[in-house]
Amino acid sequence: MLIVMKADANDGQIDAVVRVIEDLGYRAHPMPGASRTAIGITGNRGAIDVSHFENLNGVAEAIRISKPYNLVTRDFRSENTLVQVGDAT
Repeated sequence: MLIVMKADANDGQIDAVVRVIEDLGYRAHPMPGASRTAIGITGNRGAIDVSHFENLNGVAEAIRISKPYNLVTRDFRSENTLVQVGDAT
């Protein structure tokens, strides 16, 4: 699941969502972006009820992701990943 925060969400609201995720027994992966923060959720074995998040302050939407390899998709992190190979000198 991916929680997309509103553009004006503050650190306290993001931390509150992370606490709810962890209280449910899952792992939260905050991903700050240029205009808003998304929070990925891992550790679930099935669907998570979106009602846990929809009414929290600062949440724009909760998106169910049913694709395998969620953590490597553009839905999870839209920025390019740069990998340096070899000696940097």
